[in-house]
Amino acid sequence: MLKIKKGGVHPQDEKKSTAGKKIEFLPVPSRLFIPLRQHIGEPAVPVVKVGDIVKKGQMIAESPDGRGTPVHSSTSGKVAETGNCMHPIYGLSPCIVIESDGLDEWQENLLTERSYENINVPELIDIIFKNGIVGMGGAAFPTHIKLSPPKDKKIDMLIVNGAECEPYLTSDYRMMIEFPDEIIKGILIVMKILNINKCFIGIEDNKPEAIRLMTEKCKGTPIQVAELETRYPQGAEKMMIKVITGREVPSGKLPMDVGCVVQNVSTLKAVTDAVEKNIPLIERVVTVAGKTVQSPKNLMVRIGSTFKDMFEYCGGFSGKNGKIIMGGPMMGMAQVNVDSAVIKAASGIVAIAEDDVDYQTERACIRCGRCVEACTMGLRPNILSILSEKGQHQTAQTDYDLMDCVECGCCYYVCPARRTIVHYIRQSKAKNSMLRAASKTGSK
Repeated sequence: MLKIKKGGVHPQDEKKSTAGKKIEFLPVPSRLFIPLRQHIGEPAVPVVKVGDIVKKGQMIAESPDGRGTPVHSSTSGKVAETGNCMHPIYGLSPCIVIESDGLDEWQENLLTERSYENINVPELIDIIFKNGIVGMGGAAFPTHIKLSPPKDKKIDMLIVNGAECEPYLTSDYRMMIEFPDEIIKGILIVMKILNINKCFIGIEDNKPEAIRLMTEKCKGTPIQVAELETRYPQGAEKMMIKVITGREVPSGKLPMDVGCVVQNVSTLKAVTDAVEKNIPLIERVVTVAGKTVQSPKNLMVRIGSTFKDMFEYCGGFSGKNGKIIMGGPMMGMAQVNVDSAVIKAASGIVAIAEDDVDYQTERACIRCGRCVEACTMGLRPNILSILSEKGQHQTAQTDYDLMDCVECGCCYYVCPARRTIVHYIRQSKAKNSMLRAASKTGSK
């Protein structure tokens, strides 16, 4: 087993409240609000209408161009509405509302038992696509596309992300503890698809039980566990590749450009379910945590449940919240309310107590260089934020590698001036994206 150390920042991990808690199943809500934007790319297009009777696992929306993924019903019942619901990232967004019939019946002839060893590679990729599998670590990139690199990209290594470096979150940890065999099988399926014989599972050293268990399960396989120092953001793709392999993804390039594919442990469990049982991605484990949550838990939750459903199951709140965040506190998305629907990329929902929210006023950059030292991508976040303030967005991109920023938040975490550096960087990225779109259409 490799033992690897590398730089980064080290916030309090706050994982003790849920790390030892087994996954519980959240009861199916009476209504599920299933968003059609469950992946990077265009939203799925409904194939059902109001009044239709649907079954658990039935496809209710399809990808318009094959670059997205289908969306499936998380339970049996009736299509009550089609329209907009609260999306945790996009605000009001297209969704299908399923009114549960309480039976939770699978679509007839959907489930099966089969071995991946008897299925050829094109069919494996098609199964993964049809079952709506996306990256469950947060990016929601369609898995079938990630596993279909261009022929000129020679892939020789799979990196499995079990780092879970964000504070509070323990959903991936519990997956490794409770579903190790399914994760290992998912790895072997992906290795068959990519035609490779080398794989590393990166796990931070604050998860000794997961390291021990996964190491034991990997015996006799081409899979090796890499023990990583507990440092944020070890789970970032480019950082994990650099730490484990020594390969550096060039500016503007992707992991496949250095021969690597990265997959999250929860995604690999979903791959196994899809390939060997034909189970679509209709549920996932979500950590519900935070100082004000009465009883923090790891919950297996149907896609389309709401954050309110989960908080109520965990006993509600014991104090006043300053912020609700989907994901971890470093890279997560602040929520307007708890009516937002659970999506495939929702690894956690964290309630931050009012006393713990930083309300300090942002000040001018003092040129201390702490953000430069903390940046895992070797960028100059201080300069990027100043350029954004001055509206020099293109200079930030052409001269200071703006697009290489992974928005991990380390710069803000160490900044004594409390500058919202990631906000500035996102602002510049968005502005440059708008300018590119305008240049293509000829508008100004």
